[in-house]
Amino acid sequence: MRFAFYTLGCKTNQYETQAMERLLQDMGHSIGAFSEKNDGYIINTCSVTAVADKKNRAVIRRCRREHPEAVIGVCGCYTQHAAQAVRELGADVIGGSGDRQGFLELMLSALEDRTHRESLDNALGRREFEVLPAGGLEERTRAMLKVQDGCVNFCTYCIIPYTRGPVRSAPLAVAVDQARDLAARGYREIVVTGIEIASWGVDLPGKPELAALVEALCRAVPGLRIRLGSLEPRVVTEDFCRRLSALPNLCPQFHLSLQSGCDTVLQRMKRKYDTGRYFESVCLLRKYFPNCAVTTDMIVAFPGETEEEFAQSLAFIRKCGFAAMHIFPYSRRPGTPADKMPGQHGNGVKERRSREAMAAAEEMSRAYRESLIGTVQQVLFEEPEGEFYTGHAPNYIKVYAPGRDLHNQLLPVTITGLHREGLEGQITP
Repeated sequence: MRFAFYTLGCKTNQYETQAMERLLQDMGHSIGAFSEKNDGYIINTCSVTAVADKKNRAVIRRCRREHPEAVIGVCGCYTQHAAQAVRELGADVIGGSGDRQGFLELMLSALEDRTHRESLDNALGRREFEVLPAGGLEERTRAMLKVQDGCVNFCTYCIIPYTRGPVRSAPLAVAVDQARDLAARGYREIVVTGIEIASWGVDLPGKPELAALVEALCRAVPGLRIRLGSLEPRVVTEDFCRRLSALPNLCPQFHLSLQSGCDTVLQRMKRKYDTGRYFESVCLLRKYFPNCAVTTDMIVAFPGETEEEFAQSLAFIRKCGFAAMHIFPYSRRPGTPADKMPGQHGNGVKERRSREAMAAAEEMSRAYRESLIGTVQQVLFEEPEGEFYTGHAPNYIKVYAPGRDLHNQLLPVTITGLHREGLEGQITP
């Protein structure tokens, strides 16, 4: 049988799609392009925002319309909390955000007898981490390594704890073995990912800390770059930074979730820190990793956010000086406390505040990139793009350099200037 995948959402979803591709291939099936004719189509959905939900529905509708004879399976966070909507769109197989191997078995059964199948559990009752194969089928430079699933923060705006369930961690030995396998298969960089990796280990015997996992991974594959996924400020302590700064193959890029730069808004969001604690984390990272890239996410126009609160957020992000930011207008999620909060903003306010925040983010990004001119960056090259070959520096800034046939090579590049959203440079002899 021939299958094709369409993935929406986060790096964890991308990891799980790649794992399903490998599982199907191991069973003797082939993987095709989503635009081509296949026996089965699998759509791995996201539900972090209302916009994501809209994209999910559009992809399912188009797939059903263009491939009426194929078996269409839908899994992921959207199906976990909106299964009826997926049924109404004509999906043949419906799975949630867990048990990916079981979901594939349902797909294969549906292809045999053309009957509708579903497998949905109560995400809040999950207790075991599902170990899936790491790495994709295609030749890639960078692999994702999922070490954690679930979240128990229950921020007032977020549906993910309800769709992913409680924290489950990959045992350290499993993560290390998968990292070594990725190294043996030729990858040059591993991105440590999960729904909330700062919580890794809380459910394991002895409650090991994230720093112990990062140390073990870096030492197990010293020839690979290790990059961390999104972190919560509370995990960034003096001990955390001191231990990680001793690891030469850890990438100096840290995505530190913010969401708001105003303490009263953070309280309404039920985040587990205030701006003082957050800024302490930023300062610690820069103390131990000079000129590192600190990146973040920010939600604007949260319910009840006043102009003064928004102004405080803008001032705070400028104080932090982020290398890059993702700006999101608040998106209502039925079933979350924020959906029922007073002071819901209209699209006009959301769009204006998004523009202002993005303008500030671009100023900071440009300033950070300009600070790198004249430096030498070790660039992991990935693909040609026009007259350049492109790759990423350890700080995850995209670098453009003249060259050919550089795929998966790690080379020093002298940065000469800005180019598009990244940097331009020359490979250093």
